[in-house]
Amino acid sequence: MAQPNHDPTAGDVLGAYLRSQATAFLRGLRVHEESGSDAAESSEAARGLRGAARRIAGSLSTFRVVTESAWADSLRTELVWLSSTLADEHAYAARLSRLMEALQRLSASPEVPAPRGNAASAGALTVGSARAGALLERQLTLARTRAHSATLQALGSSRFHAVADAVAVLASEVPLDAVAARGRVEDVLVPLAAVTEDRLGSAVAALPDTGASTPYSAHADGSWHEVRRLLRVHRYAREALGADVSRLAAAGEALDVHRDASEAATASATAARTPRIAPATAYALGVLHADQRHAALAARLSFHHIWHPVPTPS
Repeated sequence: MAQPNHDPTAGDVLGAYLRSQATAFLRGLRVHEESGSDAAESSEAARGLRGAARRIAGSLSTFRVVTESAWADSLRTELVWLSSTLADEHAYAARLSRLMEALQRLSASPEVPAPRGNAASAGALTVGSARAGALLERQLTLARTRAHSATLQALGSSRFHAVADAVAVLASEVPLDAVAARGRVEDVLVPLAAVTEDRLGSAVAALPDTGASTPYSAHADGSWHEVRRLLRVHRYAREALGADVSRLAAAGEALDVHRDASEAATASATAARTPRIAPATAYALGVLHADQRHAALAARLSFHHIWHPVPTPS
């Protein structure tokens, strides 16, 4: 704790942030355990758990030298495992919902291109969309069920209970490096946060050209996903310092949409490779795939406009 009339040290600031996130984690865990059959409440609690776990893990990575490094490395590894496990079930459910909504929207659109040799595009899409939707629902519901089982198994494991115990300790006491934690925030935390900003800047600079006339390329998805990851780590570092992260949050939302659309496009392409599907079903899945690729490209442009705003004329 900072002494009265003294500026907070690096340990004070980092410790306060980590304790607040540990408390949020434990709150989400309690709500998740008490939610029972309330799917919406359980999902929201799991979301809170994931967010707190990511923030703690990101901070332990960025500000590792301010903590007891061996402890930080171990807890970060476990929190990354937990966050990833909890995310899978939500991701499959959200992907299915996104694809069903897109199919419904496209079926009602007069602007969908007609299949070869057929002038009635909307009609052809309507014929295939029901079967395409059923196919996607089977595939993604199966994946979601498996992810749900993995989540339940993880939450009941001794590994998870060890993580929860470690976070409970973190909520009251943060293991800090005796020397680095006593340093000034400007001398210790700010330069460490600047490292995450530099990494993010390099990753953004390495992205392929983005413009209204640039075609979408799935080969670049990995680079965009990496920018999303680095942006999230940088945002958490700025949060820990009490900075305004509204621009970073907006950019992150654009990259979330990109990730969701690109993975939905992949899911529709995977479904289209199912053996012996009807031509109308394949057509509907092809239209859906193109629609999600277009959404991913739009999200790339949205990120570009947020990150490189056009100066307003004076």
